[in-house]
Amino acid sequence: MSWLPLSFGTPIVLFGLLALPVIWWLLRFTPPKPQTELFPPLKILARVLKREETPQQSPWWLTLLRLLMAALVIMALAEPVLNPREKVTTGGEALALVIDNGWASAPDWDKRVATARRLIADAGASDLPVIVAFTAEKSNADIGPFDANAALDRLRATAPRPIPTDRQAVYARVAETLGSMPGASIAVLSDGLEAPGDDEAFRTLLERGAANLVWATPERIAPVALTASENEVDGFSLTAIRAPGNPAPSRLMVGAFDDKGRRIADAALTFGTGENEATATMAVPFELRNDFASIAIDGERHAGAVRVLDEGSKRRRVGLISQSEADQAQPLLSPLYYIRRALSPFADLIEPSNPDLAEAIPQILEQKPAMIVMSDVGTMPEQARLKLTEWVEGGGTLVRFAGPRLANAGIGAGAGVGPDTGTDDLLPVRLRSGERSFGGALSWTTPQPVTEFPASGPFAGLTPPREVTVTRQVLAEPSPDIVDRTWASLADGTPLVTGAKRGKGTIALFHIAPTATWSNLPISGSFVEMLQRVVQLSRNQGSIETTADTMAAALAPYRMIAADGALVPPSPEARPLTPATRNAVTMENPPGLYGSEAGVLAHNLLSSDSTLTPIRRPQAQVPVTDIDYAFDESSPLKGPFIAAALALMALDTLAVFWMGGAMARRARSGRNAAAAASMLVLFALPVLLAGNAFADDARPDDAMSIDAISTTRLAYVITGVSSVDAISRAGMQGLSRFLVEKTALEPGEPAGVDIAKDELAFYPLIYWPIDPAAPMPDEDAIARIDAYMRQGGTVLFDTRDEYSSGFGEGATSPATQRLRDILGNLNVPPLEPVPADHVLTKSFYMLPEFPGRFNGSPMWVEASLDASNIDNRPVRTGDGVSPILITANDLAGAWAIDADGGPLLPTVPPDPMQRVHALRGGVNIMMYMLTGNYKSDQVHVPILLERLGQ
Repeated sequence: MSWLPLSFGTPIVLFGLLALPVIWWLLRFTPPKPQTELFPPLKILARVLKREETPQQSPWWLTLLRLLMAALVIMALAEPVLNPREKVTTGGEALALVIDNGWASAPDWDKRVATARRLIADAGASDLPVIVAFTAEKSNADIGPFDANAALDRLRATAPRPIPTDRQAVYARVAETLGSMPGASIAVLSDGLEAPGDDEAFRTLLERGAANLVWATPERIAPVALTASENEVDGFSLTAIRAPGNPAPSRLMVGAFDDKGRRIADAALTFGTGENEATATMAVPFELRNDFASIAIDGERHAGAVRVLDEGSKRRRVGLISQSEADQAQPLLSPLYYIRRALSPFADLIEPSNPDLAEAIPQILEQKPAMIVMSDVGTMPEQARLKLTEWVEGGGTLVRFAGPRLANAGIGAGAGVGPDTGTDDLLPVRLRSGERSFGGALSWTTPQPVTEFPASGPFAGLTPPREVTVTRQVLAEPSPDIVDRTWASLADGTPLVTGAKRGKGTIALFHIAPTATWSNLPISGSFVEMLQRVVQLSRNQGSIETTADTMAAALAPYRMIAADGALVPPSPEARPLTPATRNAVTMENPPGLYGSEAGVLAHNLLSSDSTLTPIRRPQAQVPVTDIDYAFDESSPLKGPFIAAALALMALDTLAVFWMGGAMARRARSGRNAAAAASMLVLFALPVLLAGNAFADDARPDDAMSIDAISTTRLAYVITGVSSVDAISRAGMQGLSRFLVEKTALEPGEPAGVDIAKDELAFYPLIYWPIDPAAPMPDEDAIARIDAYMRQGGTVLFDTRDEYSSGFGEGATSPATQRLRDILGNLNVPPLEPVPADHVLTKSFYMLPEFPGRFNGSPMWVEASLDASNIDNRPVRTGDGVSPILITANDLAGAWAIDADGGPLLPTVPPDPMQRVHALRGGVNIMMYMLTGNYKSDQVHVPILLERLGQ
């Protein structure tokens, strides 16, 4: 029986309320014994007149008290429940509970457990056996049947897994177990995502004749997952997906972390209206991108929001080959000198020990380079050429430079010539025999400059080097596709750099020598940029240790992605990753890194073609009940009702004692007063123990006061908005940690204060985040804040809305309007933005501004109307500390840290130094609060001038 939001487990007992009129009638005509007073002269009259007297009726208030006590007892026996939950009807001989615990269930796993616990409790009340099966567990895991207590134990022992669900196998096992239990109820608690083979899985599960189907799915598929990441030419690109059916636009931050878990880059993912895929690019230097070890979406606590990175996303290994040895006396004439200088900042360079191509090429290929640079290599041995060709077609990048050997290698005559094309299969174009030089047979009248780079080539976007000229080159034979293969050309239209695809790899040719004899390009900055672009086109072929044998071997688990997205050590269940299992994420091979410190392989959850498709409810021939995932918020009221009845009984007893005169006689005698008090406590004790917890309005005792003033603590106002209060506390913790690291101050644990009743005098500074969703403080609370500010305390108001047009100039944001309403009831002094010579800018660090998560609003302080700055002093002369500070930059958001000490929220824009300046500003504010304007004292002027170098 339910009357929202109150229900009764035994509603028939409520018929006892019909007896209240009878109880009222009995109480009305059976009043308590009247008070008796002895008066000796009346004894004479008592012998004369004998008349029995009875009071007419019980006092109305005592009757009402007893009626209320009887009603409370009757209602308590009816087992009342506040916010009752609706019991799910489960028929049949058993309950089969099938729960998805794959990666998509991690964000709201607690709600799923609470829902499953209610279903098990309902089945236990009907004494039904329970089958509990999870779709992301081992195939031989025990699924029951269990009794209710054992089923709850099994539920508590299970956690979400960072792997996809396997509904087909698990549903088949459940169907097999239900073969001996026809007509069982089946409850499917899904993660809301479709999996391969769902139709067959549901058909197998329901074909045994279920009594009914309980279907639970999330109201909205919230997870956002990463499907691809690529270290491209101009940045690190990311691709994320979300489930369809969400028309609202969304913006998420993505962070890149190094191998020590430090956040080193950010990017914003933006989903447009109705879009299910979003891309972002981390435009950071190539050297920084090489340090990326993992990518994660902020706020998404599941394995799909994290991607780990391996050598394929790191800096490339480049092999260098030349047929001539370097001249130690003249290193600038070495054919590889400028190439080494250009590639060494962003590539790992390897060279053979022998210049003989028959040995040099195999040596380089054994070390799995991403790219090979060959300087003036002409004819190659046939076996070495075949190996090199196979490497290129498998994905390698070959870059060749011209020179006398290549120009005179007899390419047109067939040396190293492919059988089909009549050209060298390790060159992107067919070359003419000989070379073209300034003043030669094929001569220019003037040296040729470099023209604009083609928009379709890898050098697109680079500024052409106007100072570079070419005096000698090898020429390409004209062909229909010569334009498509030209990456860079000279002013007369002849190619400078050509390139073409070979299988999965790329071949490029610089038509000049890598020394300054043919062109001044190798000694220009454009040469470095061009080689860097080519390196970024290449693909890593694996670590040095990853040889052909190890590629076929198994890789041990190294770091795994947990269900909540954290990188953790491998569990005992993880098994080595073999070539046969590298394309599947399973219980034995969860997502993560496999290998060792020498080299790892990334095994991510989702591939680039993955999608998040909502699950479809099967077409069942049995009754279907839809339920939502929710916590059980019901509260039994039997105990509080009984406690209230006992409290009324105690009051009734005291009233009877008082009306009978016992209280008055004992008070006059002074003897049993303690007994009466003990009786009151005895009756009131069940109320205190059984009732709900009430707020403690008691003032802090001496011990609490001493503890509060013995340690400096940062305080923040509790607004009542949980997300705002959590950020405030995390921000105070981050600033406290920074104060400990950088100053001699060691503050205690941050304190959240309720301005309506907590003592405020213990704290020198109170941070107050303004949120329009928070309730407006009442007049008493505002009066307490006003008194706190008058007595020397300071309140830092933060609207957190980056309102930068100036405080008090007609702002319309909700947070600013709420701040105006609060300040309208305070005695606020005149305000001004922090002047450049204010003490606040020099109390510890030299700071020109006070940023937070944002950097668009000034810090407002009390205006120093009578202050002056004479004799060019470091700070102006003024007395007192400003009782009020106002900003809109969200200081606590910039200070906030998580449990591991990392930043909790990104800065806008994502600048690491902005967070450092925000923390330094927090230090200046605390020093200003604790030390006042001591730096305006003339005693300190010489020291400050010396520090400033004046």
